[in-house]
Amino acid sequence: MLLRTLWSRLGAQRPLARKPACTYASASLSQSIQPHKANQPEDKDMMQCIAFATADQYHLPTLCHDLISHGFNELDLPRDASNVLVISTDMTAKPDDSALMFFFREGSVVFWNVEEKTMKKVLRILEHHEIQPYEVALVHWENEEINYTVGEGNTKLERGCFILSDEIDHDEAVLEKFAFSNALCLSVKLAIWEVSLDDFVESIQSIPETLKSGKRVKLSSAEVMQKIGELFSLRHCINLRSDLLLTPDFYWDRENLEKLYDKTCQFLSINRRVNVVNEKLEHCTQLTDLMRSHLNEKHSFRLEWMIVILITIEVMFELAKMIF
Repeated sequence: MLLRTLWSRLGAQRPLARKPACTYASASLSQSIQPHKANQPEDKDMMQCIAFATADQYHLPTLCHDLISHGFNELDLPRDASNVLVISTDMTAKPDDSALMFFFREGSVVFWNVEEKTMKKVLRILEHHEIQPYEVALVHWENEEINYTVGEGNTKLERGCFILSDEIDHDEAVLEKFAFSNALCLSVKLAIWEVSLDDFVESIQSIPETLKSGKRVKLSSAEVMQKIGELFSLRHCINLRSDLLLTPDFYWDRENLEKLYDKTCQFLSINRRVNVVNEKLEHCTQLTDLMRSHLNEKHSFRLEWMIVILITIEVMFELAKMIF
């Protein structure tokens, strides 16, 4: 049986295509929540961990102040766990565990056992602190949902579910959830960039066929430079601005948390997806270089003809002087 998601409980339908239609963009993220992972077995004893990437970045200081003014509580993390805000609430979806929310400055939020009504309220508040928000349909579609429970033994990821230990104190449990959330944050951000790259590929897919057929490429120099800028912006986000390639420093002296983080990244295929994206970026870079070379050749060819015409005109003037 498919997992009954929040999206289905709200009576909405999931888009048929992977690409978001512009008609969805006018909706509010807080009005409809659609978990992505629906292939996990339904278990009434399980709680839900849901991750969304809603914007390019969050302004955490103002977000924290706003959430506290609405009755939420901030939890402290170690100093080296920077660029993240942890908020607790009494509005739990199930009584088996506390409700936590992790807001990462990179524009992702992860909800642990938060009731639907409270989640929608937080998303409404979050909209006022987003920097360059994403399209609502894209946020709904590219998210991650993982079931979790609390049980005996060590905390682990097993059969696609988080199993949290009931033998550790609250502070340690928060850190373990942070490790899981950190990996989920990377996954949803990467999913957004994957869609952006797919859109970029689609926008230039006709160019190789055009060049192959010997036809003229209908792109100006400004448009080519814009494409190159989009490509390098994506490459910068994936390879330089994020932690997709390296394990964050926070885990260097926390071996247990590092194992949870690495295991979750492995489960979400982070490394493999990054390699695929970088291969696509490399091919796109080669194509944009070819487009730029093609335009440079056209420009050089045009200049040569202008020089030839000017020389011809000058010769004709000289001949006219000699004749007349």
